[in-house]
Parts: sequence; C-alpha cells; structure tokens
Amino acid sequence: MKKVLIIEDDIFLLDLEAAKIKKNGYDVLVAQTGVDGMKKITEEGVGIILLDLLLPNFDGFEILKKIREGETTKKIPVIVFSNLSESKDIEKAISLGATKFMVKSNFSLEELIEEIGKFIL
Repeated sequence: MKKVLIIEDDIFLLDLEAAKIKKNGYDVLVAQTGVDGMKKITEEGVGIILLDLLLPNFDGFEILKKIREGETTKKIPVIVFSNLSESKDIEKAISLGATKFMVKSNFSLEELIEEIGKFIL
C-alpha cells in the first residue's frame, strides 16, 4: 500500500489530515519536526510527502532541498501544504522542487486528497 508521509507540527491539523488520508485508503506516516521528518523520508514505500514549511528544528525549505539532493528521495512527489502564501515563499518552494504548493486556508481536505491521488508514486 502507498504511504503518505505528513510532516506537520500542528497536532490538530496533523490528526485531521492523517484520519482523512487513512479513510481514503493510504497508509500514513507522521512527523512533527524537521528532524523526525528527515528520518522517516527514507522509509520504504513512501509514495508522497505532505510538507509544512514552518517546523521546529529546521524548516520545510531545508527539508525540500535535502529531499531533492537525496539519490533515493529525489523523485518522491512533495506537496507543500502551508499557511505561507506570499509569492516569494511559493516561488522558493517550487524552485527547490516542490511538486505542488497549496495554501492551507485555500483548500479543503477533500481537495488535498485529490492532489495526493494525482501525484502519489
């Protein structure tokens, strides 16, 4: 089964996302910090990463850069799901290799599931 790795520090949102994604038939891995997220990225079967940008330890931009530099991780789709909505943040995430950028307040969880379905490996 395909795994979705959610890297999100907001526990309430993390729980909502994980429940919705599981309900739609995916396995879910979760991480609340940049360090924990980096450890879980290399787990077997990760088919897509849902990445927040504002995280403890180090931010999502750094994680995205490391994902794209890693030989085993560079092809994993990454949906940035963040409250950051300034064009400079969106452009930076896209330039670092984000597959898709979604501003949390502009999308429902149903729309998020649709996007995951489009890109999951």
